Amino acid sequence: MRESQPESSPESLPESLRAWARSHRWETLLAGILVVTIVANSALSPHYLGVGNIVNLFWLSIEKIIVAVIMAFVIINGEIDLSVASVMGFSAAVLATLHDSTGVPFVLAIVIALAAGALAGLVQGLVVAKLKLPSLVVTLAGLIGFRGAARVLLEDRSIGEFPGWFDRLGQRALVGPFPLAIIIFLVGLLVAWFVLDRTAFGRKVYVVGNNAEAARYSGIAVERVKIQLFVMSGLASAFAGVLFAARLGSVRGSLAEFFELDIITMVLLGGVSIFGGSGTMLGVALAMFTVLNIRNGLGLANVDGIIQTGVVGLLLIGSVLAPNLVGKLQGRLPGWREPTTAADGARAIQSS
Repeated sequence: MRESQPESSPESLPESLRAWARSHRWETLLAGILVVTIVANSALSPHYLGVGNIVNLFWLSIEKIIVAVIMAFVIINGEIDLSVASVMGFSAAVLATLHDSTGVPFVLAIVIALAAGALAGLVQGLVVAKLKLPSLVVTLAGLIGFRGAARVLLEDRSIGEFPGWFDRLGQRALVGPFPLAIIIFLVGLLVAWFVLDRTAFGRKVYVVGNNAEAARYSGIAVERVKIQLFVMSGLASAFAGVLFAARLGSVRGSLAEFFELDIITMVLLGGVSIFGGSGTMLGVALAMFTVLNIRNGLGLANVDGIIQTGVVGLLLIGSVLAPNLVGKLQGRLPGWREPTTAADGARAIQSS
C-alpha cells in the first residue's frame, strides 16, 4: 500500500522551490539572466514592458522560435539540422513561384510549399538514418542546396501581391494584441513540452540521443525516430517560411538567411547537449526569451545589427563551452543532479 504524502504547508513551499532549483540549476541560471536582462532593458526604455513592445519582441522573431522548438527535439536526439533557414526560404520560394507563375489556387500552393519542406526533411532524414552519414554534413549540404534552389526559383525578383487574407493573417492581430503566429507558437510550445516530457515518443528521443545502440537493442526503431524528427523539422521550417512570407508580404531568395545561428543558439543555450540525450523544453523556452530580450535591448541601445549577430555568436560559443565547465564542477557540488531525463526515459521505456 502506498504511503500517504504529507500535505504541503506554507513552510514547505520555499524548500520545494529550493529543491527544484537545485535539480534544475541551468534553468534557474537562465531565469536569473532573463530577469537581469529585462530589468536592464526596462531602464533603457520606460515602454519596454508595455504590451505592444512585448508582442513586437516575439513577432519580429516568431519564425525563429517556432523552428527552435523542433530543433530541440533534433539535437536532443543526437543530430542537428543546419538547413532549417534554407528550407524556410525554399518553401517560401515555392509558394511565391506557384502564386506568380501558375494558376494553382493559393491554398493549394501553401499545401505544396509545406509538402516541399517535409520532403526536404524526409530526404535528409533518410540519408542520415539509412546511409549513416553525419547529420552535420548532410544538413550543411542541404543548407547550400535549398538556398540555391530558392535563388534559382526567384532569381533576383521579389514576389508579392499575395491574397489579402494571407497578408492579414501575417500582419494583423487575431486575438487581442496577438497575431496568429504568436498564438501558434504558444500552443506549439505547450504541445512540444507535453510530447517531450510526457509521452513514449519523447522518451525515445532522449534514449536514442543518449545511446543509439542501446536504444536499438531495447527494441526502439532508431532510424524511424530520426526520420520522423527530420520530417518534423522540414515541415516546421516550411511552415515558418510561409508565415514569414505572410508577415513580410513578399518573398526573395534570401528570405530567412542566417536564421540558423539564432535558432541553434537558443536551443544550446537552453541546456540541450550538443551531443544529445539531455535538455528540457523549459530551458529552451527560457533561452528563447533571453535571446529575444538581449537582441531587443541591444536594439534599444542602438547597437548595430552586425554586432548583435556577434553577441549571439558569443552566446552560441558559451552555450557549448558551459556544459564542459559544469561537468568539471559536477563532482565538487554536493547534491548535483544532471538536468536530463534520459535515464528516466530508459526506465520508462523498459517498463512499458
